[in-house]
Amino acid sequence: MKQPFPLSRREFIEKAGTITAIGFAAPTLVTATEPTPPAHRAPNSRIHLGIIGCGNMGRANLAACASQSDVVVTAACDVWKEHRDAVVQQFKDTCKGYSDFREMVAQKDLDAVIIATPPHWHTLLTIAACEAGKDIYLQKPMTLHLAEAFAVRNAVKRHDRICQIGTQIHASENYRRVVEYVRSGNLGPIGVVRSFNVLNQGPEGIGHCAPAQPPAGLDWDMWCGPAAKCAFNSNLVSNGYFHNSWMAFSGGWTCGMAAHVIDLPIWAMDLGYPLITSSSGGRFVVKNDGDAYDHHEVLWRYPNLTLTWMSSLTNSYGFDLEGEPKTHQRIGIYFHGANGTLFADYNTLKVVPEGDRMKEKAAPPRSIASSPGHEREWLDCVKSRRQPSCNPDYHIKVHVPIMLSMLSLKLGRSIHFDPTTEKIIGDHEATRLAMPEYRAPWKFPKKYLS
Repeated sequence: MKQPFPLSRREFIEKAGTITAIGFAAPTLVTATEPTPPAHRAPNSRIHLGIIGCGNMGRANLAACASQSDVVVTAACDVWKEHRDAVVQQFKDTCKGYSDFREMVAQKDLDAVIIATPPHWHTLLTIAACEAGKDIYLQKPMTLHLAEAFAVRNAVKRHDRICQIGTQIHASENYRRVVEYVRSGNLGPIGVVRSFNVLNQGPEGIGHCAPAQPPAGLDWDMWCGPAAKCAFNSNLVSNGYFHNSWMAFSGGWTCGMAAHVIDLPIWAMDLGYPLITSSSGGRFVVKNDGDAYDHHEVLWRYPNLTLTWMSSLTNSYGFDLEGEPKTHQRIGIYFHGANGTLFADYNTLKVVPEGDRMKEKAAPPRSIASSPGHEREWLDCVKSRRQPSCNPDYHIKVHVPIMLSMLSLKLGRSIHFDPTTEKIIGDHEATRLAMPEYRAPWKFPKKYLS
């Protein structure tokens, strides 16, 4: 296998190679793409599965896969020994533990991997898995930089890998019903869609941790990996909720949550890339150990539509989706059409007519098949060699707007984007910042941008 990682054999053995997972809790079910030749099919009678990043979200994805009779867990990798050992013990009859992801993906009888590390590692791990011939379940956010997104998509294509991005809400029944309703035309022409994710951490945010040394069994240098190395902070490694307070390792709450939310309008309305992205926000209220924004407002301009995003860490008001009058994390999507408004969250679908404009308009029949489960769909595709619904070719339409909003927030100006060339227009600084700068000795594999 080609190695994009410039470490010596000695460094390769001495350094640990994955990180603790963190997290939270396409138009049809399976894209009609041609199967790859039989030589690329999984060689084992059961799918031999590994995991890189043995934290909360990764363990949840692994449990969903391991519950299937055609899966055997054969590898677990994490730079935190305690987390790695827990998975190995759970599957002790079949699972081998690794501290270096490069050793794990080189395991010959390994068919597929779950990548559930902090997102600053996603690009390098995904490309390493592609080059080793492994199929991938990649947790969101797909990447933290615009250039990384295209590199991941291109690597998956170049190496004929099956890849599912972990936006598991895409598999829900409610999202399917919303897509059907929007596509029915009952709402009339839709000129604006509004979306949000709000919660209230209060001014204290996630709080402060006393300075401490990394715990025994955690390779802190490798945990930081290609990101700038910082002092160990127990909140940073605690879980995805806390992790979203650090920009270098998570991109903040928009990167953490927007993929679940704007996926719905992009799917329902078959949106491509936005032409103009404008965003504003900052760290206005929260004072804690992190450095991420606590408010973020985004406006994406499509050819015939405006899509907006609102993120708040200091107020959890949810408009019609308020629910119980208490502090709570809330998400929502509003489709504003000439005939009426549809608003939805993960479980809600409600239509508010504009006068009598929707009189006698019946709810559309069910036309989108139920999902077998986001992970099960991926496993089926590993066998069939057909890309799953949230493959990078589809998901990049969800992810690019988020990456453009990060650039707009950082630069304080609108970003113009050419959907045909997939290039930023007329902004050399934005183009430069779209490319990541990795901490040595890690290098961004630019070859996958062509």
